[in-house]
Amino acid sequence: MSNDSDAAPIAGNKQFPCVQCGAKLDYAPGTSSLQCPYCGAQTQIPQSEDQILELDFHTQLAKAAAAQETQEAHRVKCDKCGAETTMPPEQAAGSCPFCGASLIITTRTSRLIKPQALLPFGITQSQGFERFRRWIQRLWFAPNDLKKFARAEGKLAGIYVPFWTYDSDTTSFYRGARGDDYWVTESYTVNENGRHVTRTRQVRRTRWTNVSGTVWNQFDDVLVMASNSLPRKYADRLEPWDLERLVPYADEFLSGFRAESYQVDLGAGFELARGVMDEGIRASIRGDIGGDHQRIDSVKTSYDHITFKHILLPVWLSSYRYREKIYRILINARTGELQGERPYSAWKIAAAALAAILIIAAIIVIGSLNR
Repeated sequence: MSNDSDAAPIAGNKQFPCVQCGAKLDYAPGTSSLQCPYCGAQTQIPQSEDQILELDFHTQLAKAAAAQETQEAHRVKCDKCGAETTMPPEQAAGSCPFCGASLIITTRTSRLIKPQALLPFGITQSQGFERFRRWIQRLWFAPNDLKKFARAEGKLAGIYVPFWTYDSDTTSFYRGARGDDYWVTESYTVNENGRHVTRTRQVRRTRWTNVSGTVWNQFDDVLVMASNSLPRKYADRLEPWDLERLVPYADEFLSGFRAESYQVDLGAGFELARGVMDEGIRASIRGDIGGDHQRIDSVKTSYDHITFKHILLPVWLSSYRYREKIYRILINARTGELQGERPYSAWKIAAAALAAILIIAAIIVIGSLNR
């Protein structure tokens, strides 16, 4: 879609001037206010009374391009890692918060489903940096370059990461088998003092019975990250999120931060959510089968009353390069939970191994001298 002057305001790029000095206000993490970084004046964010609505999944798929359901968004794409984020309109260049690569700002406009809600940043950059610094100090065999990087403040970027949440009622018909344990007495022979002696012992056996049945489940707020820019296994470990504290989306909360556009669309996100639901469905089936062991041979599930929300969750992110590889640190900006990738220093590992060998050799020498 071409960029034109009639495009709607850019979510996250809207500026809010200070009423006292005219400077750009930023959202103050942990509050419901915008704060001036120069004079300290605060402006209260209007508290919307709008409900955070669950939207119908199938209706939205059919109307994905409807103007009332979507917004125009100007997106900046990183050629290195593919991340797409918003940028302040006054910036002509910058760095990608996901991989650290340099960005030359060439925006493109596309129509995206609006975020309905978000969790505001709850911890400040300095609080996040302190967690980052303590994490690095605890790392064994970390390269010295990494520890130098940890001393350079300002290396954390505040990012709103896109997520989907899905609700669904499910009905699952299954076939499988129930295993019930029982015990039998078994005779066996041993050799004692040259004589064959017969003894008995209890041996567990399992009796299997074919079963089938139906289970019903209700899933609420199954969370799926809609980004391909972050390592999913680390992002998943940032949970839990306090989704009960979601607030209706407002541009003010994004002031001073970046927001990533979703790359996993609504339909693909639901396929990931089905994988999460499947684990819960199978747990229900095992409970329904009962017995000591369960075997599930087939499951057929229908998904009804599917609804969703598009939400933004706050993450403090740091990316750094070590020997041409990108490593990322993620911090849940609500709880402070930190997850991330780390490099190892080969020479430190080799030095530790050599030291261990020398210590073992010294112990052997001392032991031989004392004999």
